[in-house]
Amino acid sequence: MGASGSVPQKSIHDFTVKDGSGQDVDLSIYKGKVLLIDNVASKCGFTNWNYTQLTDLYNRYKHQGLEILAFPCNQFLKQEPGSSQEVQQFACTRYKAEYPIFQKVCVNGPNTEPVYKFLKSNKSGFMGTRIKWNFTKFLVDKDGLPLGRYSPIISPLAIEADIRKELGLDA
Repeated sequence: MGASGSVPQKSIHDFTVKDGSGQDVDLSIYKGKVLLIDNVASKCGFTNWNYTQLTDLYNRYKHQGLEILAFPCNQFLKQEPGSSQEVQQFACTRYKAEYPIFQKVCVNGPNTEPVYKFLKSNKSGFMGTRIKWNFTKFLVDKDGLPLGRYSPIISPLAIEADIRKELGLDA
C-alpha cells in the first residue's frame, strides 16, 4: 500500500494541513526553513528520547532556520490515543515542545495525509513507501524538497550533522 495515486505537488510548501485546533496551515509559511517532519506518539517506547531530543534540536537551531513539524499518528498499536489537543498539551507540558504539533493523521493506507504521500513518494524506506513505525523522520530542505528519511530507531540527535549542513552551519 503506502502512497497511492499521483502526487502533483512539487514541494512541501504546496500543502495545507490542519493544526491541533483544526485550523488550516499553509506550509508555504515555512519557505526558506529547513524542516524535520516526524510522526509522533505519546505511548511509544521511543517517545521519551525522541521528544526530548526534538525539543533540544529545536531550541538549538530554531534561530538558524530549523522548524520541526510534529504529526501525531495512532496507526501503530494505537500509541497515540488522545485527541489532537491532548497530544499538544502532553508534548508542550512534559517535553516543553514549542514547535507546531498538528492534527492527528494517517501516514499509511487509503487515508494517508497528502503531505505524507508526498514525503513517502520522494523518499522510500525499508518498507518501500510505507512508514514502519512512530517517529519516522523526514528532513526537508529550504525549498521544500525531501532530503532524507530516517527510521524510528535513528535518534533526532543522530541526524544533527545533516541538519547543520542544510542550515549552512558547517560550511
